[in-house]
Amino acid sequence: MVRSEHPRPPGRESGPEDFRHVSECTAADVTDLLAMIRGLADYENLGDLVVCDEAAITHALFGERPAAEALIARERGPGSAAAGFALFFHTFSTFRGRRGLWLEDLFVYPDFRGRGIGRALISRLGAIARERGCARFEWAVLDWNTDAIGFYEGLGATLMPEWRLARVTGDALQRFGLPKV
Repeated sequence: MVRSEHPRPPGRESGPEDFRHVSECTAADVTDLLAMIRGLADYENLGDLVVCDEAAITHALFGERPAAEALIARERGPGSAAAGFALFFHTFSTFRGRRGLWLEDLFVYPDFRGRGIGRALISRLGAIARERGCARFEWAVLDWNTDAIGFYEGLGATLMPEWRLARVTGDALQRFGLPKV
């Protein structure tokens, strides 16, 4: 799920250019990325569901067939403290006949919120979607996360209340679609 920063404090009207230290995640960033994934899970009270490790993230992002990509925001550029991340991958729209961009997770550490980092990350993703000719840029947001909902709507996003996510995991996935015995 997607988590963003708190809304910008009153009187701060500047944009994503406030935070310029957003770059593509590299294998050297995996330790920081995993720590932020755990931070996101803790924020969502889902820490016990994180089972990935550095090897799994490294394989998923940098293996022979990468499954996803990530952006990382750092306080002062390469080598400085990690502030936030966005992890994304491509989808495909059969109606549009073109790929889309799905934002899986967006997270900014609490100490860095309100500084334009979330806006910088999501703005960079919008630019990537345009550069790659994507028909859509989509993500999910938890219904209780009113700060994130307001943030996304303020950027021009439309929430799709008529759509629901369907998910099959674990043992249910192992049995999914098999004949009932």
